[in-house]
Amino acid sequence: MKIPRLRQFRLGAFLASIPKQLVLLVISVVAIYPIYYMVVTAFKNRPDWLHNQFGLPHPFTLQNITDALNKGNIPLWFANSVIVTLASLVASTLVSALAAYAIARFHFRGKAFYFNSMIALMVIPPAVLILPLFVLMVNIGLINTLPSVIIIYSGLLIPFSVYLLVSFFRSLPPELFDAAAIDGCTSFDTFWRITIPLSIPALVTLVVVNALFVWNELFIALVFLQDETVKTLMPGLTLFKGHFTVNEPLVMAGTLIATVPMILLYLFGQRLFVEGLTAGAVK
Repeated sequence: MKIPRLRQFRLGAFLASIPKQLVLLVISVVAIYPIYYMVVTAFKNRPDWLHNQFGLPHPFTLQNITDALNKGNIPLWFANSVIVTLASLVASTLVSALAAYAIARFHFRGKAFYFNSMIALMVIPPAVLILPLFVLMVNIGLINTLPSVIIIYSGLLIPFSVYLLVSFFRSLPPELFDAAAIDGCTSFDTFWRITIPLSIPALVTLVVVNALFVWNELFIALVFLQDETVKTLMPGLTLFKGHFTVNEPLVMAGTLIATVPMILLYLFGQRLFVEGLTAGAVK
């Protein structure tokens, strides 16, 4: 009698989960459809797109990718985005890791106020800061230069980065730091040789999230990078779309070029996250 009852219980649980599964399926389709449309459109010629906008490409062509790279400044905008993203990540991650380590491991006057200020800065919308930042960049001669947005992005990333890393650093076993101090390690040695290796999961997660923000950010880049030669990919694509509005496959090809690096970074970051989590567990 136990087997039929067990089967009946499993059948009931399966039937009860069907509505939830259907909702998740609908959400997944809605989320994936824009990516599907972008990919299939990028590999269609214009007549095929006009007659069959939502089906698979027939014939399959790479001409749109070639035209997007040759007819616009996408390679230059791509290089600018890489420079801005890497520089912002390096600066914000380095400053945030050092600040978070000090907050998590040391006791000093004003620590609570400093940490609470970091949390408060997370809720300030960047649009509020545009006018004073624009005036500042004009006065110091950095408007229409990549360093201007690198400085702004780094400042915007630091509050969240500090908050995340402080929470992770505090979860590390204090016995490790006591043992390091007994062995004669300085504070920086403990930070570099113990804290950073154990924090690889948090650091990888932080880098992926911050890279997605900087790479896809549009508003700040539009305001501070007005010259076409210094634009990053997102504002550059708005200009590219304006030039080729009637050629949707070409526009989607440019969008695909801008999207692929972040998809690869996300997939690569997932693998590093698992590896870092396993390494940190056995140290």
